Amino acid sequence: MYEWIAQLTSNDQKLARIEKILGFVPLWMLQAVCSLFSYVGYAALRNRFLMRVNQNIADLLGDMPIRDINAISRQYVKNIVFTLFEILFLSSRLKKLQSRKFHVQGEEHLEAARKSSKEKGFIVYSPHVGNFFYYYWYLTRKYDCITVASAGSPELRPLYLKFAAMGCKGLDYDSVPPLELYRTLKKHLQGGGVVFLLGDFWRASFPLSRLFGRLTRTPEGAAMLALELRIPVVPFYGHRVNGFNHRLVFGSPVDLHVEHTGRMARAEANLLLNGFMEKVIREQPDSWFYWFNVHERWEENQLANVVQTTSSEAG
Repeated sequence: MYEWIAQLTSNDQKLARIEKILGFVPLWMLQAVCSLFSYVGYAALRNRFLMRVNQNIADLLGDMPIRDINAISRQYVKNIVFTLFEILFLSSRLKKLQSRKFHVQGEEHLEAARKSSKEKGFIVYSPHVGNFFYYYWYLTRKYDCITVASAGSPELRPLYLKFAAMGCKGLDYDSVPPLELYRTLKKHLQGGGVVFLLGDFWRASFPLSRLFGRLTRTPEGAAMLALELRIPVVPFYGHRVNGFNHRLVFGSPVDLHVEHTGRMARAEANLLLNGFMEKVIREQPDSWFYWFNVHERWEENQLANVVQTTSSEAG
């Protein structure tokens, strides 16, 4: 996946020229081009990449006909193609597109969260679904917002820099020390700002938790901040409706500090947030970004690999 993205982001000057030229092309024509590329891309990727995607879908979503799995993976590839195209070539049109292409539901929950947090801010929490770059940009137009991303990858860095230039502030998981990261987010929230957190990142250093009933590691930053500052978390997700149209859904604010107290509060709150992400992924499976490598994050798989390696060495 990252190699594929790298082929598109390796030449900034070339991308800028293409974006300028495409600025004169009608959206309906660009949508047709993206649909064609999606079809060609799906056909070209019907190898180990899509085999792994299909295996992961079947593994996590349960038994379903192969035609349904293929339909999800086909739409998954289509969303990736459209999302990359939007980020690379349509970002300059976002202000014009917003009113016509973003269909927002539950925006009143953002103001409810602001009121309940009094002078502090609140957290908007989501998995990596749809065009999460666009959704964060939307939040930054309305609030003093900051996010945490993984910009250390050379393939993805041009995408993050593009949105940083548009005023979308972010901290890098991989270059900012954890304590400094936490303190910066905490200070931002204490000052009344909004933090947009994508909760399905994986790092070997994250605390143990569960997702889809599997032992894995997920970040606890959202739970920690919400419990310590006693601020609400607004569950959110977005997904592609058709072409360049998106539906953004904000849920009712959740007060984790009311429901979870005591020594295990953080882990329990994190499980609740993981449950929300799992629900979104089940409802919008073709929108989730991580189907291509989610199998790498299960602790049971890591343990099985260690046992198999040890047995082989002993033999």
